[in-house]
Amino acid sequence: MGGKDLGFDVVLRGQTRNHIKPGTYVFFQREKEHGGGFWFGQAYDDWFGFTIEEPVSLRQGMEYLLTLRRNEPQLGGFHDDVDDFFLRSP
Repeated sequence: MGGKDLGFDVVLRGQTRNHIKPGTYVFFQREKEHGGGFWFGQAYDDWFGFTIEEPVSLRQGMEYLLTLRRNEPQLGGFHDDVDDFFLRSP
């Protein structure tokens, strides 16, 4: 289960994954006894980084991803090569 367009996966209680592509946004469902909702962050080979540091609903996390995707083209970013550093314009 997951959103192909937004690049996320949803891991429900009791489910496991053999592999999660590094950088994928993941929702991990919490136990109802602990308040329910989802932990939301990005999974990498050796760590999980919380994107929102409190439990969220699936809807809240998806709205966050939509906002993030909508704003990505506007972000200029930068090229961080030490020998050839420059800022990119949007």
